[in-house]
Amino acid sequence: MTDIKLQHYLTAWNLADPQLLAQTVTSHVYAVTSGADRVVLKVLSAIGEEERVGAAALRYWDGRGAVRLLRADEGAHLLEYAAGDDLVPLVAQGHDEQATARIVGVLNQLHAPSSQPIPDELTPLRVWFRALFERADADHSAGQDSRYVRAARLADDLLANPLDLRVLHGDMHHQNVRHSPRGWLAFDPKGLVGERTYDAANTLCNPHGFPELIFSQQRLLTHAGILADGMGVDRWRVLAFLYVYVCLSACWYMEEGEHAEDDLRLAALVEPHLGL
Repeated sequence: MTDIKLQHYLTAWNLADPQLLAQTVTSHVYAVTSGADRVVLKVLSAIGEEERVGAAALRYWDGRGAVRLLRADEGAHLLEYAAGDDLVPLVAQGHDEQATARIVGVLNQLHAPSSQPIPDELTPLRVWFRALFERADADHSAGQDSRYVRAARLADDLLANPLDLRVLHGDMHHQNVRHSPRGWLAFDPKGLVGERTYDAANTLCNPHGFPELIFSQQRLLTHAGILADGMGVDRWRVLAFLYVYVCLSACWYMEEGEHAEDDLRLAALVEPHLGL
């Protein structure tokens, strides 16, 4: 079926020379030629709803800090190709703080005030946190004051008093930013709407493959400060959204029957700094 869909878009959108770049449960991603340009064709699977919502965010940003959405329908997206490195090599070369600073620069572009209306398709953070609230309700009903109960209580407080509502990437990390002739650009957004501080959270859980960094308390506090100072937000709220995010991520893993040790380990590292 994927080959049939690929051929459909190659013909319909006058594309050529497909090269598979990545394959996930939600999409197959190809580099293709469109006229004189090399661009990206993302062919969506039947469960690629998040990709469709993400396209609304890309359309809203219109190239500001993110790859441009060139064309889209219900089955595929045609995107600007940021063919350079992501930020992982920079970390591997010993420039961890510089990589985080570059993420700050991208986030500030994405979150810049806009006269455009926020798209209706985007997912509010309260809906995004649904799995956490459901797990917390179950634990509370069982008489447990679990980490999920505490995280849900904190999330409810944060969402009840949001600051700087913006269109959010929702999955900002070192592998979702690549270099291009236009500078560093984000891609693969989840397409959320809520307090901009949330977009800092996943950065502190990354990059994968560097546990000595991710589980370092000194690094955690230093990079939370880099994000907070660079974005003009409160460091406590950066840590609070990180705590909520890793507990939410643990819920997602458990729903899939997978282990969530890394998320819970990071939650344990953050919690003492929140005064819960």
